[in-house]
Amino acid sequence: MSFEAAVHAQAIELDRLCLEMTAQAGSGHPTTATALGHIVTVLMFNSMRWSPDYPGYPTSDRLVLSAGHAVPIVYAAAAKLGVKVGCSEDGDTENLKPLTVEDLSTLRAWDSVLDGHPNPMEGFPFFDAATGSLGQGLSVAGGIAEAARIDGLDRKIYCIIGDGESREGQVAEAIDFLVDRGLTNVLPIFSCNGYGQADRVSDQQSTERLSAKLEAAGVSVKTIDGHNPEQIKAAFEWFTGEAGQPGASVKAVVAKTVKGWGTPSMQGGGWHGKPATGDALTRALGELDERRVELTSSLTSTDAFEIQPPAEAPAPAAPAEDVPSLSNAMRRFDMESLLHTGKLATRKAYGLALRSIGHVNSQVVVLDADVSNSTFAETFGKDSDLSDRFIECKIAEQNMVSVGAGVSAGGKVPFCSTFAKFFTRAYDQIEMAINSGANLKLVGSHAGITLASDGPSQMSLPDVSWFRAWTTMKDHRGNPGCYVLQPADAFAAYGLTAAMAEYEGVCYMRTLRAETEFIYSDDHVFNLGGFEVLAEGRDICLCASGIMVHEANKAIDALDRAGVSATLVDLYSLPFDSEKLLDVINENNGYVISLEDNYGGGIGSALADVMTESGDAFQLTQMHVKRIPKSARTPEEMLEMCNLNAEAITKAAMEVLQVV
Repeated sequence: MSFEAAVHAQAIELDRLCLEMTAQAGSGHPTTATALGHIVTVLMFNSMRWSPDYPGYPTSDRLVLSAGHAVPIVYAAAAKLGVKVGCSEDGDTENLKPLTVEDLSTLRAWDSVLDGHPNPMEGFPFFDAATGSLGQGLSVAGGIAEAARIDGLDRKIYCIIGDGESREGQVAEAIDFLVDRGLTNVLPIFSCNGYGQADRVSDQQSTERLSAKLEAAGVSVKTIDGHNPEQIKAAFEWFTGEAGQPGASVKAVVAKTVKGWGTPSMQGGGWHGKPATGDALTRALGELDERRVELTSSLTSTDAFEIQPPAEAPAPAAPAEDVPSLSNAMRRFDMESLLHTGKLATRKAYGLALRSIGHVNSQVVVLDADVSNSTFAETFGKDSDLSDRFIECKIAEQNMVSVGAGVSAGGKVPFCSTFAKFFTRAYDQIEMAINSGANLKLVGSHAGITLASDGPSQMSLPDVSWFRAWTTMKDHRGNPGCYVLQPADAFAAYGLTAAMAEYEGVCYMRTLRAETEFIYSDDHVFNLGGFEVLAEGRDICLCASGIMVHEANKAIDALDRAGVSATLVDLYSLPFDSEKLLDVINENNGYVISLEDNYGGGIGSALADVMTESGDAFQLTQMHVKRIPKSARTPEEMLEMCNLNAEAITKAAMEVLQVV
């Protein structure tokens, strides 16, 4: 029996399963899936080195399905191969069970591991990240490749991308990244079936134009018939023969495919996201039977393949050692003179923390987007002992975040940093990373309005509100979807960076450009979900974060001179211990003012939610940025412009207490 006949027989069987499972689910994308039947067959049954019994094995080759809506074809292959599925912890496969063909009838059901789009956290560990929000998969593949290179692993990462999807700008960012970084162990596979959802794809995404764009970017391209088994196999051998070798180029396959291959009645427009049912399903299945008779013989087996196993996994990395204190780190790295100034920007403390953590935790990897000399991630990157774990992503924040998700899937602890404002363009990528269960740390510098002179285009103002939404729900591990951290001084920034590195899950920390006075010392311990009471009063409670802690501190002194006893809470974490904080507020007669240097929806809204749920009587005044700022020469002018300086805080407190 020929390889070609075996692939045709297996691909047609997978296509049949796609039609049947989407019909039972009543939704799905069978025609996009059947366009990939031959490619997925050659990959999963022949070319990839992996184990169906251990689908997440750390040395196995990987398949990232960026065109996530085509996932039924992978589910079908997994069922034929008996891939182990189910939710597990720490890579344990003891409680996983082989997927069966019968299980395919549960596609998209509430209690099924077969989610509508790929997601490893729902019990399908063959995948590394949630995909389906188009354009992100190739970046994830690049991140997996970076982690493999750091560990010295010979892994091949295949990524399937749709032709319509390739118009997404992030795909171009990812291609640039692969070429920049020389990631020759990643193979982008473009499925060019000529159709999007509403109509045909643009001529700009044609097979010829896409190949030309890739070649112009420095990629070697092989164009193939995506339904010709021998051409597919040869293309993958062309890739694996040179991947990772000195002088090798980044390669890509452009595959001409047919949307709804094997079923003429379902080809062309009008079938995207539409399963065949009733007579239409019967007709389509009959057409597949005709194709099998045409392309194979009745003796052709669908069990004629042998999957090559992955290499044995290396020994686990040594546990991380304790991180030295900020003071000791500054002494070690010849920065002790700064310690005596009594102030240090939180962004600089973050960079110092990265360097300290990097020396005691070999799993930490740092990514930046061409601003490492401002975020101070360069402190890590310029250390000769750590530089191989620093990844420069250039001005492509969406790519950086998805690369970070891939690095996390490779077993690392990625820290991604850029200006806080620029994370807003990667909100979708961050959400997909959270859905994926990524162990991702995001650090935005130059946060809030005290950036001043650069103006609002550089200020992060809605970020706290957006990230705060993730603090109100639980991730797959039962933890907050994201911790939002706003350190007020260098000791807090240093301590919280260390806490982020130890925590498994997503965190977002804002740092400041300006030098800020020390509030804390090495003796303070900072915990995710914690807060600190800096001054205890009895009349009113000020809850502040970041730079606003310093303004609130000034207001405390002014209020004291006016005979008002105020409490100051550094609410550096969202979420926080609500019961403990309500006790503090109750000691101040239930009067509280929230202070933040961003638009509303942040800590003020978090306090409002907690107070409402408690059912007790409170009076909350929210002070935040309530206008579009403009440039100002100094942070002090900006705080005054936005009515957030110490004088404004003092006045607001006096008005709440009706003190003349």
